[in-house]
Parts: sequence; structure tokens; C-alpha cells
Amino acid sequence: MRRAFRSLLAVALFGATALTGFVLAQPAQADTLICEQYGATTIGGRYIAMNNRWGGSNEQCINVTDTGFRINSQQNVGNTSGAPVSYPAVYLGCHYTRCSPGTNLPMRVSSIGSATSSISYTYVSGATYNASFDIWLDPSPRTDGVNAQEIMIWFNRQGSIQPIGSAVGTANVGGRTWEVWRGSNGSNAVVSYVAPSPINSWSFSVLDFVNDVKNRGAITDSWYLTSIQAGFEPWIGGVGLAVNSFSASVNGGGPTNPTSPSPSPSNPNPGTASCRVTYATNVWNSGFTANVTVANTGSSAINGWALGFTLPSGQSITGSWGTTLSGTSGAVTARNVSYNGAIAAGASASFGFQATYSGSFASPPAFTLNGATCTRA
Repeated sequence: MRRAFRSLLAVALFGATALTGFVLAQPAQADTLICEQYGATTIGGRYIAMNNRWGGSNEQCINVTDTGFRINSQQNVGNTSGAPVSYPAVYLGCHYTRCSPGTNLPMRVSSIGSATSSISYTYVSGATYNASFDIWLDPSPRTDGVNAQEIMIWFNRQGSIQPIGSAVGTANVGGRTWEVWRGSNGSNAVVSYVAPSPINSWSFSVLDFVNDVKNRGAITDSWYLTSIQAGFEPWIGGVGLAVNSFSASVNGGGPTNPTSPSPSPSNPNPGTASCRVTYATNVWNSGFTANVTVANTGSSAINGWALGFTLPSGQSITGSWGTTLSGTSGAVTARNVSYNGAIAAGASASFGFQATYSGSFASPPAFTLNGATCTRA
């Protein structure tokens, strides 16, 4: 009874989205119903909720709220001795080329000062599923494809299903006792922590689990945390399962690593405006260029940055300089390159891009730097 091929199948299916199109809806304001196989939308300008029906061809729909989502329809049936049919979830970070707005992930484990999350679930009876909290890590700061190490926290398990691999004992992590499983699905290693009874809600340190896996020799401090995710793996049924609320935050401040090829993004004042963005454009009838200057108005240096913004409808980036981009339309994250990652207090860094547009031209309404909202020049 294993979920042996979830990530392996996901590689092929997510790869296929390059041809079939990954559907990203506009940021959720009112409730948003998503039935597309890999449909997704942003929540609060900070997280991404995804339908992620990778293991079945029948309908699955999620209703996304401004704090989470609910499964409205799930018509696929999986083999309980094999893999689940999907993983609808909400996440912070990067997952198969899609990064949440303004995220500072990936971040090297040695650079992390704190990583916390809070989750509230609604469960249902009569279905076969787990409530799965996923933590993904990789030796490189990758923002696409399958990561090398998956940490799964099973908040609830219903039906005759079990984690990948075999049970290796118990552990006390985060002040709770867990049954620990360890194995591989063929494309990545998995360490799973199974709660002995359902946990409906919890606020905890993600680093507690990362450190336990590190102590097991599965990863090192030089690895990167790439995403934090919370959702469900249904095998049979699942209508009514809900993530009522989800939040996650990763902050720098850990010991520096002199062998790191580039600084990991950190925000010295999370949630506060310690940055100012100047967005200068040159517009013509069907295109434009944008020169973006990010000024550090705080009192501490910024070592690595990720600037999140949402392009207005009809705009699409065709090229860029001085940055590495995740996304070309809708929610976009611009990350530093090797030569402009450090911004001293009072200094600034710049990058630019060229794009097309249709209809009336408009600028992004807001910018976030490593999760903090910036003021506009």
C-alpha cells in the first residue's frame, strides 16, 4: 500500500503542461472555483492554491477562498495499494516552475533563521485520504521539477493507505509523537511523520522537521528549502475536505555559508515597508520596456531578493535583463542574479524587462520584496 509513483507521474504530467498550458487564474478575491487539471490562483498576494489533479482523468474541483480551499468535486478512484489521484494544496515557495508571489524561497537551510506555519483543516468521513503537509528540499536552489527530498506530515489518515517505504520507529518532533516512515518513490526520497490521531489545527516550526530529517542524514545544511505546502491526497471521495486557513513564513538569519554561490533572499523586517520601488516604462502601441529600481529603505542590508508583482491582464514578458524571472504574465517573481543580490541600507538594485500588452496600458498595482510590501516612488 504505497504512493510510489506520485512524484514520478507528476513529472510527466507537469511536463505536459508546457504544451497544454498551466492555468493560473487571477488572484482570489471572492471565492474562485477551479476545475482545470492544474488550475491555480493566488491567495492574498502571497500563496498559491492549486487543483493538481495529476493521477486521474475525471473531474476534480476546488473552491478557493481568501484563506484556503475546499474540495467541491472529486470523481476519481485510486488503488489504495498504490498512489492517490491528486494533491490539491496551498503553498509558499516554488513548485514545478510556479513560484508564489514575492517568495524568498528557495533558501539555503543554513541561512534560515526561522520557518513557521499554521494550518487548520476540515475533515470528512466515508472517504479515503490523508491530510498532508509537505516540505520540499533539494541540493540546488531549483524552482522547477522534482526535488530530491520530500518531508510529509500526515495530520490525518483515513482508509487502508500508508506512507511510502516502511516504518522506522517513532520520534518526538514539535512536542508531538509521530510514527516515522522512510522510503523512495523512484524519483525522490520521502520521510513521513504520521500522527497517531487526527490533528485539526496546529501552529509549529517547520524547522523542527527539517532538523530531524537532517539528523537522520538525509539532507545537510547546504540544501535548499524550496516550498511549504498543505493539502490533501485523496484516493476515494473527498468532497468537503478543506484547508480552512494556511500561513507560512521563512526568514533569514541563520549562520552564513561561505561556499554559497549567491546569497539567499532575506527580509530584515518581514511584513514592513523597508523598500521602495521605482517602475519606469517606455510604452508604444503594442509593447513596452520597464526599468525597475528596488531601493533598500531599511537599516539592514538585504542579502538576496525576490520582488513579487502582478502584471495587469493582457501583458506578457518577452525578455529581461539583470534578473531571473518566474512567470511571464499574471503573478511574476523577479530574483537577483549573481552581481546584484546584495543591497546595502540606503542603496538600490535595478533590473528590466520587455513585454507586450493589449488594451489599455497599466502598471502593476503593488510590489513585495521578500514578502514585505514596498512603497512606490
